[in-house]
Amino acid sequence: MSVKKKIVGFLGAGNMAGALIKGLCHAAVVAPGSILASDVKSERLEQLESAHKIRVTRDNHELVREADILVLAVKPQVVDKVLDAIGAEIRPETLLISVAAGVPIEALEARLPKNARVVRAMPNTPATALAGATAIAAGSHANEDDLTAARELFEAVGRVVVLDEVLLDAVTGLSGSGPAYVMLIIEALADGGVKMGLHRDTSLLLAAQTVYGSAKLLLETGEHPGRLKDMVTSPGGTAIAGLHTLESGALRKTLIDAVETASLRAAALGQEMAQKLKAKR
Repeated sequence: MSVKKKIVGFLGAGNMAGALIKGLCHAAVVAPGSILASDVKSERLEQLESAHKIRVTRDNHELVREADILVLAVKPQVVDKVLDAIGAEIRPETLLISVAAGVPIEALEARLPKNARVVRAMPNTPATALAGATAIAAGSHANEDDLTAARELFEAVGRVVVLDEVLLDAVTGLSGSGPAYVMLIIEALADGGVKMGLHRDTSLLLAAQTVYGSAKLLLETGEHPGRLKDMVTSPGGTAIAGLHTLESGALRKTLIDAVETASLRAAALGQEMAQKLKAKR
């Protein structure tokens, strides 16, 4: 299945849905008239309709009737309520793609018709700048065509990897939570520049552009980061002096620990959500 010539419905029109809609329209993957969004907030729907010329509705039942691909983009806390209301109406040929963080595929499938096709996705906030990192995992009845459609959808806002669902907690700890770590690093680099005399705005711009440019260099060259690091690090120079300080402060260990801690927290939250949904069956 390809998303082209399909009706893509967004159940929930928050930031992530807005990013996906922007990406789909920007990349001309789906025509604006083939995108339908629903939300409880009329002002949000009006904003998306005005910005992207998509169709909008406040009727979730209408959305489900029309959508060939249904993107579940509501808050995890209301997934059970939403699926209890519309789950039985989802057609057998409809693909459900969930971006509801922490809601396991098993819990979603339990509230959908038998053999429902589900793909779970873990995107991150840079998707709003069309530079996201998304992992997708197939449900029990999803096929390769479904994964192709999901990949096409999220490639409109960045890069995509296909994984087993058991690895999505690690994805949450790395790329899902990672933007927070990187923002802290950018802020700290900028503080260092200010300490050494740079104006705050100048320092922040240089720090952000340095992180952006370094990531772009890595992705475009495919080189190992250690090799790219060594290219900047001349004998007795400034970079090696700075790297020595970072190693003394255990930056590498701290970041590894941060990913591990966030991943374990994601797993715990997922278990709590699964138990909650099972209890309400």
